[in-house]
Amino acid sequence: MIPLAVIEEIDHFKRGSQVININAREFARTLDSITGSALFNGGISLGKGKGKVRIVITKGLSAEIRQIFREDNPDHRILSAAYDLQLASKAKEKIILVTKDVNLRMKAKALGILAEDYTTDRVGSIDELYSGKEIVESFDDELLLKFYQTPFEVPAKNVFRKIKTEVVANKYYILRNSSRSVLACYDHIEEVFRKVDKQPTYGILPRNAEQTFAVDALINPNIPLVSLTGKAGTGKTLLALAGALAVRKNYRQIYIARPIIPLSNKDIGYLPGDVESKLAPYMQPLWDNLKVIQDQYKETDKNFQAINTMIKEEKLVVEPLSYIRGRSLQRIYFIVDEAQNLTPHEIKTIITRAGEGAKIVLTGDIYQIDHPYLDTLSNGLSYLIDHFKGQKLYAHVNLEKGERSELAELASNLL
Repeated sequence: MIPLAVIEEIDHFKRGSQVININAREFARTLDSITGSALFNGGISLGKGKGKVRIVITKGLSAEIRQIFREDNPDHRILSAAYDLQLASKAKEKIILVTKDVNLRMKAKALGILAEDYTTDRVGSIDELYSGKEIVESFDDELLLKFYQTPFEVPAKNVFRKIKTEVVANKYYILRNSSRSVLACYDHIEEVFRKVDKQPTYGILPRNAEQTFAVDALINPNIPLVSLTGKAGTGKTLLALAGALAVRKNYRQIYIARPIIPLSNKDIGYLPGDVESKLAPYMQPLWDNLKVIQDQYKETDKNFQAINTMIKEEKLVVEPLSYIRGRSLQRIYFIVDEAQNLTPHEIKTIITRAGEGAKIVLTGDIYQIDHPYLDTLSNGLSYLIDHFKGQKLYAHVNLEKGERSELAELASNLL
């Protein structure tokens, strides 16, 4: 049952180019295609065993709801509809309000109405989310020594016997014992565990094992989809940009984007200035990271100048994610920053637009979400990691160690 207030909300949001506007229009079209020429008054079947859909019309706020909630707004009209349905059912039917709005769920429960989150497109447990890496202790010394000999790899069958956990494509390992250690990756194509070396990437040198793994995935032509997660200061965005620049000759363009989610969750239209000035504060962190990379070189260095040339020739583009609509992603190195603020559907939309020769990199902190209706379990980045684990075209690395400064690391852990 869909309260009429929901339809009114959809109508309110249908105009515009933001994600919420696109979703509103898609919902309206889907509902219209389901109903056809039928009327809602008797309910419209969704198919055998799938129930019916009906639009619930109420006469404003009920007297009981009006006494509790003085303000007449869409949320309260939705509550009123659920409350009236529950009274009318007289316990014959279980009435459950399904919403992503936490506050609305709490209000419903206060009224004695069962309320649930929308659980589809949701990860089961954040503690069990795939990290993309594993430490194996007391590893066979003879096998470890073979990683340091040409061809710097070991047949997978020899390593499988030493690893007790699930081995999946493109998973990274720290194999070690009391004498030595090696960084390795399971290469499903060659059926080997290959040694992963720390290497400078466009002036940026990985500072720990996780960053070394990330760089390996970012520059690997056989892995077209990469995700990097981690708290602030772990180097997600910086490494993604450096990796893209390192392999820039393999792509016709580097496209860097991020969703525009104001901290106050208000539309950017309320901000002063033209479109560029409104968007500038949200895109500036990406430019800051590019500047860090550029500053690894002198102004006369060809690598310093190459970045300026790419920007001028629009071979390196920094734009809001909403600008991607209608673009072709053929041979593009596409970085999506702050991907934790995207829904699973939005993540799917981005990936399904990947053309031949494209590489998509998604970075984000799943514990730092600005979207009002997403959390650590329901955001698109967590959903992607959970569903793409083990896929041969995908690699993921969770970065845990902060590398900004001792103060930044302390603040990230304590505050």
